[in-house]
Amino acid sequence: MSPLTTKLTKAALTLDDGTAFEGLSVGQVAEAEGEVIFITAMSGYQEVLTDPSYHGQIVVFTTAHVGNYGTRAAVDQAQAAQAAGAVFHELWLPPVTHWLSERTLPDYMGLHGVAGLTGVDTRALTLHLRDRGARNGFIGPLGPDPLAARDRARDIVPMAGRDLAMEVSCRSPYRLKARPSLAVAGPPMSVAVLDFGVKRSILDGLRDQNLDLAVWPANTGEDKFLADRPHGLFLANGPGDPAACGYAVKAVRACLGRLPVFGICLGHQIMGLAAGAATYKLPFGHHGLNHPVQDSLTGRIWLTSQNHGFCVDPDKLPPNVRPSHWNINDDTVEGLEWSDLPAFSVQFHPEASPGPHDAQGLFHRFRQLLEDFHA
Repeated sequence: MSPLTTKLTKAALTLDDGTAFEGLSVGQVAEAEGEVIFITAMSGYQEVLTDPSYHGQIVVFTTAHVGNYGTRAAVDQAQAAQAAGAVFHELWLPPVTHWLSERTLPDYMGLHGVAGLTGVDTRALTLHLRDRGARNGFIGPLGPDPLAARDRARDIVPMAGRDLAMEVSCRSPYRLKARPSLAVAGPPMSVAVLDFGVKRSILDGLRDQNLDLAVWPANTGEDKFLADRPHGLFLANGPGDPAACGYAVKAVRACLGRLPVFGICLGHQIMGLAAGAATYKLPFGHHGLNHPVQDSLTGRIWLTSQNHGFCVDPDKLPPNVRPSHWNINDDTVEGLEWSDLPAFSVQFHPEASPGPHDAQGLFHRFRQLLEDFHA
């Protein structure tokens, strides 16, 4: 075993309410802080840790054993890991024999600066978060003064009101060419992407629809990307409070009706705000690969991959915008559709990565919307 996987020292995750969960620190990074959330995924841990939507958060994995198939660079969703920390009941430490693995998960976390904590009673921790809501927390070595760790957690800036999209967005525009497919007829079309923390697999999902992409920083004004004369606008996933992204709400409001718009996750919430609705913070968010969502029009139920802590308030929507999808677990809004404009959005991640592929057809729906609008 490498030095990273054998470095195990006593540590704890301490929440801002003073509750502490002891375990063993793994890797080279001993401390981390952020909002503590739990995820019910049983696989896809590398995609989770590199999803920019988890930027600054400490992710608690509810499945008992994590890391057994290792990691490989090809499935990274961003150039670097985004989660601040990860908490496990049992992190796989022995060498990994999976034929595609390039390094163990503990080594990967050490390389990317993600603090790890294993040997934790994650069942008790998850129930605590479920009952009391997501809380700020601090991972650090066990010390003589437990109140010091609690105070560190209390000093963390709350997620509500934080604009994290600007922390993970690209710093300058870049372009990606379409990936032509026999399943998509017609010439390439162009789409402007507002990057609030976009996942690589979402960009691939768009490119597979024969779409050329121009990816712009989150705070790009509409005049700049509209001057590029795109056929459509895509609003990416990302972390933080959508209400803190006033610059994006303004840009999207100016674009609705001028060209087709499709939003995912944070992009969905920003579209809701642009329509005049409001958003609110969920108690512990939706984080997992098996969230059931129902299509309001067809009644069809999809299993979806989700990662978000905020939601659109359906009671504040204007008459021309209706909820198109609902979360079966808690009856929250999972999608929006405009009756008079070429625009729609979903709260979940249709490309999955990781997760089920029930909703991948939404990328094709966007392509069809572009063709119909520009016919």
